[in-house]
Amino acid sequence: MSTKEETPAADGDKPQTSSWKDSIYNPRTGEFIGRTAKSWALILLFYLVFYGFLAGMFTLTMWVMLQTLDDNIPKYRDRVASPGLVIRPRSLDIVFNHTDPKQYSQYVQHLENFLQQYNDTVQEKNELCMVGEYYEQDDQEEKKVCQFKRSLLRQCSGLSDTTFGYAEGEPCVLVKMNRIIGLKPRGDPYINCTAKRESPLQMQYFPSEGRFDKMYFPYYGKNLHSTYVQPLVAVKLLLTKEDYNNELTVECKIEGSDLRNSDDRDKFLGRVTFRVKVVE
Repeated sequence: MSTKEETPAADGDKPQTSSWKDSIYNPRTGEFIGRTAKSWALILLFYLVFYGFLAGMFTLTMWVMLQTLDDNIPKYRDRVASPGLVIRPRSLDIVFNHTDPKQYSQYVQHLENFLQQYNDTVQEKNELCMVGEYYEQDDQEEKKVCQFKRSLLRQCSGLSDTTFGYAEGEPCVLVKMNRIIGLKPRGDPYINCTAKRESPLQMQYFPSEGRFDKMYFPYYGKNLHSTYVQPLVAVKLLLTKEDYNNELTVECKIEGSDLRNSDDRDKFLGRVTFRVKVVE
């Protein structure tokens, strides 16, 4: 019985096997991560064109939108139809001992710093405007500003009384409206303050009757009206010794116009409430 000798297969007849390295780069086919150079080039070209198109569309859309905007006037202003009120010194709780200058010096210094822009020497550079009339400048490229001298605040100007009444226990509080571009309040707006207690609290207003004159309206924005200053109303609280050591809540509202002052959702819309306590 004869047997055939088994001979090993030639090297060229060995079955080809793949390894994990071939999944990254296959030297036989020239593929890198399963794709040829031509396939990768086509994919990169597609994404380059696709994202370039998206970037171009976004740029074009932004350019078109910017053409509808004005650098000086906001496009949408319907949400802020009426201004809020704020006070100076910038504190809703004013507490001090009128016999101790250290306790009220912060309030005095804040008022003095704030009123620097209202100094008569500064305001004399501005325009003398017609009282009781809007100062409209729609056709003028450079907007001018009406004078509002701090001397109009009289006893609360800090000129005759450098402590603004704090040393006497009769503090002054400045009330101003927030700026709203194009606002022209109808009627004759003025500030009216009341103390939330049974008996009324005596107060003095400067300028007379606490009025905001129409000549300070409208406001044309920070870019066009860079030197604009809001009109102020100074309220001097004529406290007596019976009022000392008691916390008084004072509410100031803007009255006499179409400006809103009783919105329950915004307690600063057309009004402001603050507390004062003078001790001795």
